[in-house]
Amino acid sequence: MSRTSNRRLFRVLAGVVKPAYRLAARLRWTGEEHLPAEGGFIVVPNHLTELDPLTVAITLYDNGIMPRFLAKESLFRAPGVGTVLRATGQVPVLRGTADAAAALTAARAELASGGAVVIYPEGTLTRDPDRWPMTGHTGAARLALATGAPVVPVAHWGDQEVLDHDRSTGRRTVSLFPRKDVRVRIGPPVDLTPWRDDVPDLTHPVGRHAARLEDATDAVMRAVTRELAVLRGTDAPAVLWDRRRGGRL
Repeated sequence: MSRTSNRRLFRVLAGVVKPAYRLAARLRWTGEEHLPAEGGFIVVPNHLTELDPLTVAITLYDNGIMPRFLAKESLFRAPGVGTVLRATGQVPVLRGTADAAAALTAARAELASGGAVVIYPEGTLTRDPDRWPMTGHTGAARLALATGAPVVPVAHWGDQEVLDHDRSTGRRTVSLFPRKDVRVRIGPPVDLTPWRDDVPDLTHPVGRHAARLEDATDAVMRAVTRELAVLRGTDAPAVLWDRRRGGRL
């Protein structure tokens, strides 16, 4: 499907999805001045629930931006959300396969055309017991360093009151009434200057640059966490939950 067709379909779906979403949630955002007025950029949100893509998509769409998501493939199988993601030309990522590299290549083309790419570095719903962001995969940072595209941190809070996921049982709970408050905070682009000159292009192996990419990713995730701390009105943890080891290590 062409980019123009995707835009048309996105507008049609927005006309259906937005009213349905707003039956369950009052969506408000701040920080829209941090969204670049021109040129491609990367949006990096925290990940609370499968409802997140709609929260982020509506926020961007209402600010005149049609996003393209790079998201874990399982999200594309979620009822409702998966249908919207597939129909509007979003990109599933199968981590650890050639498809993951292909997704970054597709993202690079989108950025070059002035588009906005949304990437969830955590790769899954946060496992932090207090719902703070975890450490992230390096794809977003690597894409930003390879292209020079700005990375805009986006934090949101309240989605989990509408659609929640019990990690111990795998069961999901939905609460549509009364309407919940969902808030979004868009932060200023992350300064990745310290890592600009020593990270390989997307076509080259990461190799010895892995530690530098991890550091850049940590800077991105901490930026998201700072914005979330403001939304929640509380201090963020000093150490992010390590998604690989299951703790603050």
